[in-house]
Amino acid sequence: MNRPGGSMDEKEGNQNGDPGGHLSVFTSTHSATVSPETRLLSAFKRDTQIRRVYLAGRECYSEEGKTFELRLVGKIKQQLSADPTLRPEYPPSLGLTEFTRRASEVALGKSSRAIAENRVLGVQTPGFTAAVRLGAELLRHWYDVCADWRGPLYLSSPCDDSLAAIFQAAGIQDICEYYYWDDKQRGVCLKKLLEDLERAPERSVVVLSASAHYPTGADLSQNQWAVITQLIMRRRLFPFLLLPAQALCYGDLERDAWPVQYCASLGMELLCAQSFSHCFGLYGEAVGHLLCVLKQSSLLLSVQSQVDTIIRSLWAQPSVGGARVVATVLCNSAHLVEWQGEVKCIVARCRLIRDILRDRLRLLGTPGCWNHLTQQGGLYCCTGLNGQQVDFLLKRRHIHLLPRGCLNMSAINGRNFEYIADSIHLALTTSL
Repeated sequence: MNRPGGSMDEKEGNQNGDPGGHLSVFTSTHSATVSPETRLLSAFKRDTQIRRVYLAGRECYSEEGKTFELRLVGKIKQQLSADPTLRPEYPPSLGLTEFTRRASEVALGKSSRAIAENRVLGVQTPGFTAAVRLGAELLRHWYDVCADWRGPLYLSSPCDDSLAAIFQAAGIQDICEYYYWDDKQRGVCLKKLLEDLERAPERSVVVLSASAHYPTGADLSQNQWAVITQLIMRRRLFPFLLLPAQALCYGDLERDAWPVQYCASLGMELLCAQSFSHCFGLYGEAVGHLLCVLKQSSLLLSVQSQVDTIIRSLWAQPSVGGARVVATVLCNSAHLVEWQGEVKCIVARCRLIRDILRDRLRLLGTPGCWNHLTQQGGLYCCTGLNGQQVDFLLKRRHIHLLPRGCLNMSAINGRNFEYIADSIHLALTTSL
């Protein structure tokens, strides 16, 4: 017997396990577009070939093919875990004060005029992505309250696939690209980059990699930065700088951050997203930082209050474990020297891999010039291989790498080096 107002269809729905006789609220949910990295990792896990190689990871790897662990970081973690004065408690929403102070200093320099004039706000975030998202939320807030800024936001081509989605999630939908990597010259094409930014409307936001550009590893020279910043100031653009792997380009935190210091020295307002996960091997802890450099110190409190409001709706408080490790190192000169020694070993290893890969390809007689391998820096590298050649490496040699032949240099080691070099040679010389 049906209840009043009930229908046979509803009854059948109940019998089929739907308590209300209605479709799930998630029925219309469509699968999201899978990122190239996720797709590559899934394909690698399905690959049963013994000689398979994964070169698309983001972590820094050791010669043994494992995620790099710094000895000093391990020792400090043990010391902190045994410290009876540290109690489990919520940190401030803006993060550990000592961490944000030191993170700001390694981006701007201890003698920074902006820091001395109290025009700098540093915010601890749960990773690099969160730093970008917080910056995007601030930009959207300014968009909502300021009639002067109406976008768009410019990203380099290519760039980290997740960047556009992060800004879109914050409500910034007007996203454009500017020319960056040129496949023919296998490097940054400054001429086309400037042409694109010259056409950008005033008040547009330009996202620029300060060092270790992902995924190409091709960074702007100091002379190129001088030209670009002049255009930014003349066209009244707003710079959002990225330091996703600070210290892993030159082995020095402040040298990697030179573009940030240069922009700030010109009196420019800017945002800068930093990550300390790579250079400290703190991948599980996700230690990020957002740096805001303002025009006047009088703006600091209002921006800080807005940041605090945004954070409380996103993550409330960041975790303290990784940030405490970073602050401990940066506050102690002896620790800092030891840490820099370990990081420089990582950088030297990546540079050595670039050198011997270039020399090996030359020895094999591989077509093309391979000097760009050593002209790039950091963990990442763009080989300049085309889609057909990348497909050959994947299907015929079981080498998994990103589009345009971009790869993580630290994933190459003594066990797979010759196989990778020979495979690249075959990709360029075999009739496909």
